[in-house]
Amino acid sequence: MNNYSRREALKLMGGGAIASMAFPPSLFGKDAEKKHYMTLSFDDGFKRSSVLTAGIYEKYNLSACINVIATAHHPDFVLPNEYHNWPIGDFDLWNDLKARGHEIMMHGYKHANKNELPFSEGKDLILKCIDYFSKKLKGFEPKESIFNFPFNASTLELEEWLPTQVRAFRTGGPPINPLPHKGQTKLTCSAYGPDNCEKHLDGEIDKLLKQPSGWLVYNTHGLDDEGWGPMRSQYLDDLLKRLTAINTVEIIPLGKALSAFK
Repeated sequence: MNNYSRREALKLMGGGAIASMAFPPSLFGKDAEKKHYMTLSFDDGFKRSSVLTAGIYEKYNLSACINVIATAHHPDFVLPNEYHNWPIGDFDLWNDLKARGHEIMMHGYKHANKNELPFSEGKDLILKCIDYFSKKLKGFEPKESIFNFPFNASTLELEEWLPTQVRAFRTGGPPINPLPHKGQTKLTCSAYGPDNCEKHLDGEIDKLLKQPSGWLVYNTHGLDDEGWGPMRSQYLDDLLKRLTAINTVEIIPLGKALSAFK
């Protein structure tokens, strides 16, 4: 295994030990107590933020949900906006994090806004993304994957077509989804930016916990000063510590949440 990201995490986190991955058993059975599911869906694949995020999740024996742009590590990649102007990870890093138990999913071929493109062009870019991931990400299975729309911008045509290619997709919409179930292909999320998203995220979590049940999907990006709507790495650490102490809450990536339902 390439241990690059593990070494980097130790440096970035001040040398603290990273817990080994020991994920809890599935809690979808009839005796499940978890009624509030939460997914922080980290987009864009900033190198430093992704390494830090993985290390923080590992402290709590959790799997992070990281969504990356297929070609963003290429030298000729054209930034879609100024919020992408930080070093990006490559597939050596993504394969290492995946081997450590984290979820690496698609965030587009080149981060194009599919809502601004003809259906044929949007479809072609998604197929290119699937093909690239199939070649570069070890163990990638399109029908087990989640496509996370750039800008959370989808179209009705793409939403109708995508389930023929992938397990599910994430787009913009109400942040609280029904609990994972068979046939669930559309996941909606909220986000906040360009400034720090912590206050907004706290509010969304409060809304979730006030409901009898639900699945909060929240789209975030980088840590500290990276990306659109960042959060502090210390905030993420404190948040996971607080939420893992609540016995009704399960923090889970999108693909794992749906994996029990074929």
